Amino acid sequence: MNLEILPPLRDVLADHGLLAKKAFGQHFLLDLNITRKIARLAAFAPGERVIEVGPGPGGLTRALLEAGARVTAIEKDERFRPLLDELAAAAPGALTLILGDALNAHEAEIAEGEPAHIVANLPYNVGTPLLIKWLTGPWTPASMTLMFQKEVAERITAPANGEAYGRLAVIAQATSEAKMVMEVPARAFTPPPKVDSAVVRLTPRPDRPSDARLDALQKITAAAFGQRRKMLRASLKGVGGEPLIEAAGLDPQARAETVDVAGFLRLADAWIARR
Repeated sequence: MNLEILPPLRDVLADHGLLAKKAFGQHFLLDLNITRKIARLAAFAPGERVIEVGPGPGGLTRALLEAGARVTAIEKDERFRPLLDELAAAAPGALTLILGDALNAHEAEIAEGEPAHIVANLPYNVGTPLLIKWLTGPWTPASMTLMFQKEVAERITAPANGEAYGRLAVIAQATSEAKMVMEVPARAFTPPPKVDSAVVRLTPRPDRPSDARLDALQKITAAAFGQRRKMLRASLKGVGGEPLIEAAGLDPQARAETVDVAGFLRLADAWIARR
């Protein structure tokens, strides 16, 4: 592997005349000290498979390859193909590039039956939809180490009664152990976004809900947080109302933001039982 001979990322971008595209939510992370730290936080073993979404010019990709990962990078912006091809040539057999939209990717096929980690500096405009896909879809990653806007990271890791607590926190924490492990200031990116970012690490819970339970949880949280300032007896009226709430051992006058993850799982179980 000859990664050390590659020129600095800023030079590579300048040579190819490439700038970030706002339409793709692109902000490049070019500081290898930061990308190497993210690779360490991902805690995969050398030789393990890693799926990276939105590699752009390949800053994080370089760090993942240096750490010994076998990387499949999914990139929507074809402008970066020459840069990533150069990176693949410097790391023979260790990097596979897929040009396409990660929202439509089939991760189970990419993983080829092996456990696979997802490590990514996610494009801001698709970060949350991708996370929901990986949390609730048929394929479960071995772990996820993901960069989001700090506000989104806080929503993923928020406790009940916390200001940022909502549907995303419930689904993330019902399926995973979720922890914010690193903050990254806006000035670290090119171009700098208007907000700071943070890295969240998620590992699947051993008691991850079944598909049926998870489907019920999504229905219940959509109703509860769709009208989050209302009491549960009002917000959940369309999915079972007070009998459902009482079956879950909750107060019908409580509001969604006060109900912890265990409480929402009891609501999901009560919803299934009524069906």
